[in-house]
Amino acid sequence: MRRPTPSHRLLLRLLVAAQVLYVLGVAGAGYATTAYGQHIWLATQPVDLHGLQYESFVRLRYTAAEVPLTAWRGPTPPQRRQAVYVLLTTAPGPDSLATATGVYDHELKPAAGQAVLRGWVTEVYNRSLSLRYNLERYYVPGDSPLRLGKTSPAVRVRVSVAPWGQARIERVELLKK
Repeated sequence: MRRPTPSHRLLLRLLVAAQVLYVLGVAGAGYATTAYGQHIWLATQPVDLHGLQYESFVRLRYTAAEVPLTAWRGPTPPQRRQAVYVLLTTAPGPDSLATATGVYDHELKPAAGQAVLRGWVTEVYNRSLSLRYNLERYYVPGDSPLRLGKTSPAVRVRVSVAPWGQARIERVELLKK
C-alpha cells in the first residue's frame, strides 16, 4: 500500500475544510436572515392537521399565495414556473398582517412598510395567480398547540426576509378568534 504524499494530504485537508465551511455558511445564512431580516406576518388558510398523525410537518397555504391577476406588473403575461417578486405591504403596527399588492418579474427595492418575497408562479388562472414561496412546509414541535388541536385552525406565520432575498419562517401562531 502506498503512503499518501504531502500534496495528497494537503488536498484532503482542503476538501474537509471546504465541506466544513459550506455547512457553517448554510447555518450562518439562516441565522443572518433572522438577525438582519425584515420581520413580517403572513396569514394562512386553515391548516390540515391530519398529516400530523404520520409526520411532524404541516403544509401552509398563505393568503398571499393567491393574488388577483390585476396585481401582475410585468411587461408580458406571467408563465408557470416563472420566478417572481411579490411586493407585500404591512399596516403600521408590529402585529399587522402583510398583504400582496404587486407581483413583478424583476427584483425591486421595498419602501418603508413594505417587503419583497421571492416566489414562483405555480398556476395562471383567468383572474388570479397561484404562487409558491418555499415557505409552505413547517416542522411542528411536539409541545406546539397545533399538535393538541382537533380542528384545522388558521395560523399566522412570522417570516424574516433578508436584504439579499432569502426568507425563513421564524414562528407560527394560532390566530385568535
